[in-house]
Amino acid sequence: MARAPRHPSARARARHGRTARSPVTGPHLPLAHTRRDLFETAVQSTADYLVDLWPDELATLRIDVTPMPDQPPGVRGVARWRVVPEQNLVVLFRIPIERMSRLHRDDDWHRRLMVESCVFRAVGELIGKDPWDLAPERFRHW
Repeated sequence: MARAPRHPSARARARHGRTARSPVTGPHLPLAHTRRDLFETAVQSTADYLVDLWPDELATLRIDVTPMPDQPPGVRGVARWRVVPEQNLVVLFRIPIERMSRLHRDDDWHRRLMVESCVFRAVGELIGKDPWDLAPERFRHW
């Protein structure tokens, strides 16, 4: 009995019969970062900096990043963050911070400063301190 030639399933072969593909960036370049990755990296490094400065007040600090706030109807404006003091939690809303912030110069450095500013203001609200008092020496380089 002759058998019909067996074709590999769609799972067994790559697109259009080609073999597996390599990453777009190649072996010698870093992988491309998404806006979400850059945002979360800026939030994490800023939070680490603040925890180092205020270890007692921020020992149990939790920061979550979500895309959008779940605002009830009738609330004017769009929140950039939410603070939940009883859980020692700050929730940052990535899309409003990235898209609704009015930057005088739209580049990577100014976008990162906006993210850091939101983290400072939210953490300041959480522990009852002015954001400028959280790291007074940080901006005294003039």
